[in-house]
Amino acid sequence: MSVTTTKATQRDLEVTIKATGTVTPLSSVDVKSQVTGVVTSIHFKEGQFIKTGQLLFTLDSRTDEANLAKSKSQLAKDEAALADAKRQLARNQDLVSKAFISQGAADTSQANVDGLAATVAADRAAVDAAMTALSYNKIFAAQAGRVGVMNVFVGSAVQANQTTMVTITQLDPIAISFNLPQRNLNDALAALKGAGTFATAKLPDNGGVFKGALRFIDSVVDPASGTIKMKAVFPNKESKLWPGGYADVTLTARTIKDAVIIPQASVVQNARGTIVYVVKDGKAVLRPVRILFSQGEEVAISGVQLDEVVVVDGRQNLRPNSSVIERAKPAPSPTGLASAPQNQGGSAK
Repeated sequence: MSVTTTKATQRDLEVTIKATGTVTPLSSVDVKSQVTGVVTSIHFKEGQFIKTGQLLFTLDSRTDEANLAKSKSQLAKDEAALADAKRQLARNQDLVSKAFISQGAADTSQANVDGLAATVAADRAAVDAAMTALSYNKIFAAQAGRVGVMNVFVGSAVQANQTTMVTITQLDPIAISFNLPQRNLNDALAALKGAGTFATAKLPDNGGVFKGALRFIDSVVDPASGTIKMKAVFPNKESKLWPGGYADVTLTARTIKDAVIIPQASVVQNARGTIVYVVKDGKAVLRPVRILFSQGEEVAISGVQLDEVVVVDGRQNLRPNSSVIERAKPAPSPTGLASAPQNQGGSAK
């Protein structure tokens, strides 16, 4: 039988998993007012990048300012009454010690002081509540990111916890979500736990290549598709990764050290299991093998040693211990088409 052969090679092989993913922000916050009011000032522009704590909106605060002033006035009034009650208590205690008034009168003064002290505490709480309500009229950014379309303008009325005023989207770092088949779960878990593993993302149309790391694997397998949702995180200082876009993700799960590599085309799947034919002394020897990992046109296997000669083309017609003659691989012609194979008689092994 005339066959084409190649030698098994050995090298470190990176186990990679490829998928198509969607760029998703790590966080996206809808900014809403905590109070009902009217917008009086807007302190940013659409599409602007903002920092955490930056002032975004100012609402009409006149009502809350009046409530705060009222609460402070009531606090001052009750504090004055408390101070007078304390002085009266001191005088009564002195008179009790001199037996000019009864102990009951002093106890009444003490109760009056205690009641006014509680009133002052309630007034202070009311002032704090009024100050909190007043602070809600200034809306600050809870996180850094890029603001989207503005949904309100100066003069717009907003409802408490209902009106979405603008959305802040975090762009750096950013994530890419993708799904992998269940068979890749163990490799993905190894990539999530292992040190030195990484993921790369490639944008279409030469948009750039980015390096990041796997950060999330969902806790369930989707029974409808048999896939698992995963998420890798990438630095995005130049904002080239944009939410909603597509990217090709390559996940490096682990590295097989000193793996024996042969062409994928040399592997035969039949009733005997997974086998290859190794040429020894001019005969095809059947060799059971186990596939460790396949990638592209190559496969890492166990069961074949380095530099052993395996059959690539013609394996489908072989039988164990068949005599074989090796032929040269087709060489490309000047026109780019493969030339016809030539038998190399006399080179039998």
